Amino acid sequence: MIAWATRRWRGEVPLQTLLWRDLMLVGTLVNLLFTGVGLAVFAITDQIGWAVALHFAPLPWNLFMVVCVWRLPTSSAATRPIAVAWLIAVLVI
Repeated sequence: MIAWATRRWRGEVPLQTLLWRDLMLVGTLVNLLFTGVGLAVFAITDQIGWAVALHFAPLPWNLFMVVCVWRLPTSSAATRPIAVAWLIAVLVI
């Protein structure tokens, strides 16, 4: 896991892999999973605090991935707004 994160932080991963697979595909699935579990917890226990905590649990990972896209030397002016828009979308939805 540490080598995986280090490669992304150092910009050793291709832009297509980092942006489209890691951020968009895997990130979206992780966020949907946590939000779904949070909604299920809320439906079962009626405790909004746990539901909100579960919804925002992947936030550190989301921020890490967006910063990695920004730090990538091959990142263009178009990919950075895509990463930020994705971050806003997963926070709101």
